[in-house]
Amino acid sequence: MVVTVVAENLWKTFQIPHERRTTLFENLTSLLRPSQYETYTVLKDINFKVEEGECVGIIGDNGSGKSTLLKIIANILRPSKGRIRVNGKMTPFLELGVGFQPDLTARENVGVYATIMGLSRGEVRERTYDVLKFAGLEKFQDTKLKNLSSGMQVRLAFSTAIQTDPDVLLVDEVLAVGDMEFQKKCFRIFSQYRKEGVTILFVSHDLGAVRRFCDRTLLLGKGKQLAFGDTEEIIDTYIYKAGDSSEEKNKNSCNRWGNGKILITKVEFLDKFGLESLRFRSSDPMTVRIHYSANEGVYDPVFGISLYNDQGLHLFGTNTALKDTVIDYVNGIGHIDLVVERIPMIQGRYLLSVAVHSRDDVHYDWIDKHYSFEIMPKGGDVGLFEVPSKWIN
Repeated sequence: MVVTVVAENLWKTFQIPHERRTTLFENLTSLLRPSQYETYTVLKDINFKVEEGECVGIIGDNGSGKSTLLKIIANILRPSKGRIRVNGKMTPFLELGVGFQPDLTARENVGVYATIMGLSRGEVRERTYDVLKFAGLEKFQDTKLKNLSSGMQVRLAFSTAIQTDPDVLLVDEVLAVGDMEFQKKCFRIFSQYRKEGVTILFVSHDLGAVRRFCDRTLLLGKGKQLAFGDTEEIIDTYIYKAGDSSEEKNKNSCNRWGNGKILITKVEFLDKFGLESLRFRSSDPMTVRIHYSANEGVYDPVFGISLYNDQGLHLFGTNTALKDTVIDYVNGIGHIDLVVERIPMIQGRYLLSVAVHSRDDVHYDWIDKHYSFEIMPKGGDVGLFEVPSKWIN
């Protein structure tokens, strides 16, 4: 296979000044003392190869260096060390609409933007109507850009950019803007590019889209290359292994009550590997482990949980009594597990209350909405919960 994009020992650092000098006096006096800078490393020793016609995803948390990497590949930024090599005509979908002029009409902006994207004058004349039609803006072609909605402007920029017939396509979260119909149109175009053998590098937080389109995926974390390989394996690594849950602080306020006869000392969320995590994939198993301490013997306690979305809407609740699980006696330190065989939520952040009480509702300890975890989507369905279903033709 022909290699289209190569990154070798790629580093990128920025110098951040400790002081701002805006006046002439400040600049003159600065000649007598050197400026002080802080060096911030965004990318650290990145190495990968992308083959011709391959779609490669780039994922990671905010601040991991994804957009910086794409800008270096697009030749917008220069690497501090190492090198990037790209073979073929490249089109970056990084910041759609850069170069638009608000006082020009939609038609005039097509000409300006298409020229920036590398089209000749003849190509601009031939394709202007197609651009306006694809964007659904034929009726607004003589309307000044500043009078169009932001969604219309994005559609116009996207419709212009796809006229460039690229060999290599760089995409940075442009699908996060626009309505659902616009996003579907974007995906159809990318599917067409894939069929035509265009090489695509796709930065996105939408793991469903990455799974759908990408052959391989690059995972970045704090500027480092954490993993590169099969998309399913890399997404698993991102969700379950890349995050350091020990560094994450639970910021929910602790509303707590009870007589303290049994105290809940800790709550852990365990993933399918048996490791503590705060991030899970939809449809995967999860175990909620409730640690407790009883200073004296207690007979027949009831442990329970309640689940809420991040707006506080109560979604689910259960306890050992409802599940006919009898706990005869507790004394000292121990734990009890709630095993969730299959997470039904599609995505989002969820809050958990945990409690232990007697059969007649004497509260020993109740910790309200203090614990939280995050669910990442696995498939392409949307909404809050997955409904087991299938289409029959």
